[in-house]
Amino acid sequence: MITHYKRLGVALALAFATLPAQAGLAIQSWTTPGGTKVFFVESRALPIVDVQVDFRAAGAEAPLGKAGIAGLTRGLLDAGAGALDEDAIANRIADLGTQIGGGADMDRASLSLRSLSNPAERDAAVALLATLIQKPTFPAAAVEREKARSIAGLKEADTQPDSILARRFSAALYPGHPYGRLPTVESVSGLTRDDLADFHKRYYTSGRAVVSIVGDVSRAEAEAIATRLTGALPAGEAPVPTVNTTQPERQTIRIPNPSAQAHIAIGEPGIRRGDPDFFPLQVGNYILGGGGFVSRLTREVREKRGYAYSVYSYFMPQRDVGPFQIGLQTKGSQADDALRVVASTLDEFLAKGPTEAELQAAKDNLINGFALRLDSNRKMLEQVAVIGSYGLPLDYLDTYRDKVKAVTVQQIREAFKRHVSPDHLVTVVVGGDGDKAPPLKAGATR
Repeated sequence: MITHYKRLGVALALAFATLPAQAGLAIQSWTTPGGTKVFFVESRALPIVDVQVDFRAAGAEAPLGKAGIAGLTRGLLDAGAGALDEDAIANRIADLGTQIGGGADMDRASLSLRSLSNPAERDAAVALLATLIQKPTFPAAAVEREKARSIAGLKEADTQPDSILARRFSAALYPGHPYGRLPTVESVSGLTRDDLADFHKRYYTSGRAVVSIVGDVSRAEAEAIATRLTGALPAGEAPVPTVNTTQPERQTIRIPNPSAQAHIAIGEPGIRRGDPDFFPLQVGNYILGGGGFVSRLTREVREKRGYAYSVYSYFMPQRDVGPFQIGLQTKGSQADDALRVVASTLDEFLAKGPTEAELQAAKDNLINGFALRLDSNRKMLEQVAVIGSYGLPLDYLDTYRDKVKAVTVQQIREAFKRHVSPDHLVTVVVGGDGDKAPPLKAGATR
């Protein structure tokens, strides 16, 4: 006899082998009586349903002095809920053969569910997820255990150059902004069970929820799933508008570390979700540093000079203005030279933009690779959840390739000038002290 878990595993394996790539998705959308927005794609290729519930209950909502509360709250939802303790929840997940996951970032706290779509197993899995969402108990022992685990992770991160870089870079880009308030040992140590329960009560509400559903269910069944997951939640307060980001002053921050490699990040707040410049910036960034070994930064930093194995750039649109970042690692003795090359490459790109040949190559890659974003139910779910959570147009995926195709050199140049200013670039360099250039001899030049 094949168990539920094994049957789900077989279905998951088939997903990557049989699901056809699609150009776009027929997304249906509605709002529940409790104010929850629902986004649904019917996909009958496999007997699977994928569900994700996103809440405006993330890091940006953390009260002052309580950074880390969003991640800890989300992480403890399956530590006890309703009449179920942690072991009972784990056993029920295994018995049903379902998968429950998710996480929290600065914009969203998410819970996801993957289940076989037959009514008995699907309904039981949805009922379990609803219990986790609606009735977490936050057992004191589990709270203290996860606090200790988080604190240990933070202490370990403080010894790793890449982690130090990420934290200092965020703080420098977003002074006084929620995006710059990251968890610390002190903030996590001060959190209590009551803090978590209060945070859940305030932010895990129907009005702050977005439900995304992709899979082998009908519209009526999708409506029932969304109602089961959020119908018993309080409406709650309406989310307040996000804080406008203040651009930082140009600065260079150097943080000593005995590592031989200098870990470098350069950037500034760049773009928010839904910005009309998204497509010119995406195409342009592919040329600048997002296209891997075919990018300008790779050509100048790696191929011509051998300063780094890899160098990259990206825009990360968020609910408020997310970062534009260039990153690389290089020997400490050549960090300053690498920074000069990065600066000159960026300056030239801002002044002139890409060539027509670079533009066409970038378009070809982005357009031809787009189908891979939708070649499984889970990838579809990720895209639908982003559309729903950030209020993007329902035809976003259908028009994606046409909008990429329409981007011009002038649009890229103008968009980059609006969103990337050398006057606001923050540079953070961590480490490299283990590989310092020897002092110059008298009369020598470098």
